[in-house]
Amino acid sequence: MINVLTSYYRFYLPVLIMFSVWVIGTIGYVIIDDYTWFDAFYMTVITIATVGYGEVAPLSHAGKLFTAFLIMTSFGTFAYAVSSITKFVIDGEFNEFFKNRKLNATIEKLSDHIIICGYGRNGRQAAQVLKKHNKRFVVIESDAALTATLNHRFSELVVTGDGTHDETLIRAGIMRAKAIITTLPTDADNLFIVLTARNLNKTLTIISRASEDNSDTKLKIAGADNVIMPDKVGGAHMASLVMKPDVMEFIDHINAEGGDTVNLEEISFTNVPESLKNRTLKDLEIRNRSGANIIGYKTVAGEYIVNPSADTRIIPQSKLFVLGTPEQISALKQILS
Repeated sequence: MINVLTSYYRFYLPVLIMFSVWVIGTIGYVIIDDYTWFDAFYMTVITIATVGYGEVAPLSHAGKLFTAFLIMTSFGTFAYAVSSITKFVIDGEFNEFFKNRKLNATIEKLSDHIIICGYGRNGRQAAQVLKKHNKRFVVIESDAALTATLNHRFSELVVTGDGTHDETLIRAGIMRAKAIITTLPTDADNLFIVLTARNLNKTLTIISRASEDNSDTKLKIAGADNVIMPDKVGGAHMASLVMKPDVMEFIDHINAEGGDTVNLEEISFTNVPESLKNRTLKDLEIRNRSGANIIGYKTVAGEYIVNPSADTRIIPQSKLFVLGTPEQISALKQILS
């Protein structure tokens, strides 16, 4: 955020100085020697530029003193302004300035997007899955070399900065975001981001990475909805592949990474049409109307029921888990819209 403000300052200050000198000179000639506005502006320009043209009209003693004052004061300020703007363009900050303006304007229009803090191995994997599902996400990364590898049609949505700073999260649109995934290698940094994000957005879904065994509890106390320990998950997954290889490959196929051919979606009570709320799964007729299958149900108490019966009622705070092809899921969403 500080770098952005510095860029604004370095670009607008010289422009403001030049504009101020022109305004003061123009008004001065109009008041002192009763020039027309156009003649006063022209006189100011040739005086500041020291091109040596003659006066537009004869000057009074007061006008000559004002001209001398304008030359002495404007010579240094005009030279500073021109050199500053030239340096700003040559150093490449000009393009960076307008790139940041475009980025800020784009993020301000976003809502229900996902923020990824850290673009290391875990951050890149999360981005790849979101990319497959065409989800909009903003990446926060302090190392510009890492974000340069981002290949996505939303790849311009990259905030270069420290995710532990409030200003960086706010710039990424934390207030309007749907979820944040923090994958920094240090648990203390992830903890700080979780605390800050939960304070800024009470309804935000927060997913955090943890490395140490005792960090997951602390992160959940701080406000994380889920904590993932990559080492444990990776080891358990490898062991399961030894014991149940085909089952695990099938599960991998239907999870987020298999989004091109099959989708596993959740449907909350609020997404169900009013006419079907508090009715049974049989009344919903998801299989007959869309071709998708209800494979799971989450109760109000947080219990999961696999392959729920047709008599199961859709009640407040419950969720359905539906499996189907992208076409079937799309048909289901049209039914529920």
